[in-house]
Amino acid sequence: MWKDFKEFAFKGNVLDLAIAVVIGGAFGKIVSSLVENIITPLLVALTGKVDVSKLHFDLGETEITYGLFLQSIIDFLIIAFSIFLFVRLMMKFKRKEEPVKEETPAIDAKEELLKEIRDLLKEEKK
Repeated sequence: MWKDFKEFAFKGNVLDLAIAVVIGGAFGKIVSSLVENIITPLLVALTGKVDVSKLHFDLGETEITYGLFLQSIIDFLIIAFSIFLFVRLMMKFKRKEEPVKEETPAIDAKEELLKEIRDLLKEEKK
C-alpha cells in the first residue's frame, strides 16, 4: 500500500498540480491586492463616486450589500484576464517543437527494378 501511495503522490502530474495550486493562490493574493489597493481607488478617483464595495440598499431591517458582489465580479474578471495574459506570455516563451519529418521508406533494389519494368511496359502499350 505504501508503494502504491508513493507512486501516486510523486507522479509528475500530482506534483505539478500541487505547485500550480500554491502559485495560483499566491498569484490570486497579488491580483486581489492590485484590485483593492490600486485599481479600485483609481476608479473612485476618476469617477468621483463611492467605492463599489460599499453600495447597498435597505430592505426593511436588512441591509443588502450588492456592492460586495459587484466587487467580487470585478475581482474575478481582473484575475481571469491577468491569468489569461500570463498564460499567453508563457506560451510565447515555450519552445516551439519542430515538426517531425516523415522519412520516405527506403526502396530496395528489387522494388526499384520492378517499378522500372512497370514503367517500361506502360510506355510500350502506348
